[in-house]
Amino acid sequence: MGVATPIHLTDDERNTLEIWVRRTTTEQRMVQRARIVMEAAAGKTTKEIAASLHVRPATVSRWRTRFAKHGVAGLADAPRSGKPPKYDETTERRILAQLDQPPPDGYTTWTGGLVAKALGDVPALHVWRVLQKHGIHLQRRRSWCVSTDPQFTQKAADIVGLYLDPPENAVVISVDEKPAIQALERAQGWLRLSNGQAVRGRNHEYKRHGTTTLFAALEVHTGTVAVGHYRRRRRREFLDFMNRVVAQHPETELHVILDNLSTHKPKHDRWLARHPLVYLHYTPTHASWLNQVEVWFSILTQAVLRGLSATDPRQVRQAIDRFTDARNEHPTPFEWTKTVVHPGGLKQRYADLR
Repeated sequence: MGVATPIHLTDDERNTLEIWVRRTTTEQRMVQRARIVMEAAAGKTTKEIAASLHVRPATVSRWRTRFAKHGVAGLADAPRSGKPPKYDETTERRILAQLDQPPPDGYTTWTGGLVAKALGDVPALHVWRVLQKHGIHLQRRRSWCVSTDPQFTQKAADIVGLYLDPPENAVVISVDEKPAIQALERAQGWLRLSNGQAVRGRNHEYKRHGTTTLFAALEVHTGTVAVGHYRRRRRREFLDFMNRVVAQHPETELHVILDNLSTHKPKHDRWLARHPLVYLHYTPTHASWLNQVEVWFSILTQAVLRGLSATDPRQVRQAIDRFTDARNEHPTPFEWTKTVVHPGGLKQRYADLR
C-alpha cells in the first residue's frame, strides 16, 4: 500500500477551512473537502477519514492530493467544457437573415414561431434567445418625423439663439394652441372586490360633452403662461389671443415663436404693421418640438386632462385655469439641454427644472 500524502496547514489555510466549515452558506461539497483536509492535517489515515465522513477512500485520497499540490484553490472543481452547443453562429446568422425576408402569406410581421417554422430545424425558444441577445423586438414599431425644410438650419439656429441668448430688453414668447380638448364624463368611484378590498378607478365608458380650444403663450425665460379659451382655432381667434398677449407687454419688444400652422402665417402684414415691436419666428416644418410651449402642453395633459371628468367644456377650462394659476405662482422655466439640433432629432430636448 502507498503512503498517504502528508498535509501541513498554514495559519491562513487553517483559518479559511474553519470558516468554510462553520459558515451555513458554504456548499456542502466544499464543507466535506475542508473536513477531509483538516482531519488529514491532524494525522488521521485515509481509511479513518473515509469511515468518519462516510465517503470512499478514493475520495479522501483525491482531495488530500489536490490540496497538497494546489493548496486551498485545489479544492475547487476543475473547469469543465460542458455540453457542446447545438446551435452555432451560422444558425444565428440564418435567424437574422430570415427576418430580412417578407413574412409568410397572411402575416404582416414575423413572430418567433413563424421564424422557427420557416427555418425548419431551429426551435422557437432558440429563436427568441437570439432575438433577445440582439435586442430585437418583433412587435415594436418606432415612428419618427424628419424635417424636410430646406431652411431647417437657419430657422433652428434662430430659435435656439432666442432661448440661449435673447435680445436685451425683449421678451421671448412661445405660442401654440391645443385644439378640440374633449369634455369627457367618466364613470369614476370605488369598486369593492370579493376579498373585501376596495379599488379606486374609473370605468372605460365615457360620455362626450363638447370640446374647447386652448391657446397658450409661454414666457420662455420666466416660465409663466398666459392662456385663452376659444370654441374654434381660426385666424380670428389666433389674432384675438395675440392682441391679449401684446396688451400684457405694452411698449415691449416681443419675439414670438410659432409653428407653421396656416392660421399663423397668412397675410399678417396689417396686424404686424400695427404692432411694430412684435417679431414672428417660425419653427422648421415638422419640427414643432423646437417650440417650448409643447412641453407645457405635455405637462398639462398628464397633470390635468388625462384624468379629468367633466360634464361641460366650461369645467375643462376652469381646470386648465386652476392648473395655470398654480404653476404661475412658482414659475420655473424650461432649460434647453440639447447640444446638437438636426432634422432627425429624437432625443430629449428640454428638462423641467421643477
